[in-house]
Amino acid sequence: MATSTTGSTLLQPLSNAVRLPVDQVNFVVCQLFALLAAVWFRTYLHSSKTSPFIRHVVATLLGLYLALFCFGWYALHFVIQSGISYYIMIIIGVENMHKYCFVFALGYLTVCQITRVYIFDYGQYSADFSGPMMIITQKITSLAFEIHDGMFRKNEDLTPSQRCLAVRRMPSLLEYLSYNCNFMGILAGPLCSYKDYITFIEGRSYQLQQSEANGKEDTKYEQTDPSPNIAVAQKLLICGLSLLFHMTITETLPVEYNIDDNFRATASWPIRFFYLYVSLMAARPKYYFAWTLADAINNAAGFGFRGYDKNGVTRWDLISNLRIQQIEFSTSFKMFLDNWNIQTALWLKRVCYERATFSPTIQTFILSAIWHGVYPGYYLTFLTGVLMTLAARAIRNNIRHYFVDSPAVKLCYDIVTWMATQVAISYTVVPFVLLSVKPSITFYSSCYFCLHIASILVLLVFPLKRTQKGSKRHENVQPVWSKKLEEENLLQKNSYSTTNNSFSQKQEITCRYQALKQ
Repeated sequence: MATSTTGSTLLQPLSNAVRLPVDQVNFVVCQLFALLAAVWFRTYLHSSKTSPFIRHVVATLLGLYLALFCFGWYALHFVIQSGISYYIMIIIGVENMHKYCFVFALGYLTVCQITRVYIFDYGQYSADFSGPMMIITQKITSLAFEIHDGMFRKNEDLTPSQRCLAVRRMPSLLEYLSYNCNFMGILAGPLCSYKDYITFIEGRSYQLQQSEANGKEDTKYEQTDPSPNIAVAQKLLICGLSLLFHMTITETLPVEYNIDDNFRATASWPIRFFYLYVSLMAARPKYYFAWTLADAINNAAGFGFRGYDKNGVTRWDLISNLRIQQIEFSTSFKMFLDNWNIQTALWLKRVCYERATFSPTIQTFILSAIWHGVYPGYYLTFLTGVLMTLAARAIRNNIRHYFVDSPAVKLCYDIVTWMATQVAISYTVVPFVLLSVKPSITFYSSCYFCLHIASILVLLVFPLKRTQKGSKRHENVQPVWSKKLEEENLLQKNSYSTTNNSFSQKQEITCRYQALKQ
């Protein structure tokens, strides 16, 4: 079924040649253009040669041009959403602006998603304008909370990660638009903190990262930027393999075949579960391609450097969104979610989970479902995900310790849990791919809701253990990714203070250096 596009049709001949919708071709070509622009930006508009003002202007104009090329007049939504949010921040004040910005940005996104889904092209896998708006919504809400933390709340009331992410002055309109709409992240993200972005634009990221890695400032190295070329080349190789896999294999393994009447009637249960696994595995490379390419674009511009590992090798994963090896070899729900859509998980933790006054886990899953969109399949997936998460945690807490003493037994345990995790993940996300209620229920009913029932039985037989310390009661209801994200949160916090206040630059460096040691 053909899809319409509101963006440029200049690449229609190429679209016909590769047999892909023109909006998807526009997206890929614009991202490749952004990659070249990123190299040019780092080479000719380097912070040592160009003022932050010029870098902000160029990054914003290039971003808006790419948005206009891909989405036509719908790109105005990006400016409208950002502009109204900035106006709200100015007129409401730091005490309550985070609440108003959160409600407005998420509400505006939801209205656009409803309009696109139920009026224009329900069920079409096209590069639609609501995708970039999801990232901009994350940026708007994150920054609003960070300004609230930095300009209203007391330091002693903040968590360590909130303290290091806190923004101590109101950004200018140009800085705000540049953060939301820069060419490096406007089409596919990923989310980054405002202070990390400003640090990059002003050219301070490497100097402070070098200071953190050494524990003291070392001017010997401060004038030499680390090269991202190797990291970019590696990520582009992953992109190429992912795209090749998607274009050659994915189409031959449609997820919809899981609900084919003939397949359900003739295939044995092992065959059905095997196909379920491979069909959902084949659906992942398109995400690997888009997210890894977005990461490579930022790296090519010089953004994403996170210091050095213990061997002195540069790390370019400050804003990486996934770890493919850990995803494909996950032996638990926790491990899978720790490594999938990492920046969104961090956003959920920062704006919802750690600020919720009641039922933080439930609130976080609800926010995640609302943010993703209005397809019923999303909600079925997240409701199933809550059940699977709790069951997986119960099993792990109650039986894992019996299998870790012997290496041979541990290997067998890992193999079994890998198989179970991959099937459970695939079973959970089928509605996310099928989108609608009827095919999703058809799939689950054809499986007799077996994993739903199994999860309920697990929770009845193996209730979640309470930890010994009362202070850890909160930990029992944490999202599966929460502990990991606390480390990520600290590792990804920002590198400098944007204004002359009690948070001096040295304190920021010390804070980050201590996190790197953890």
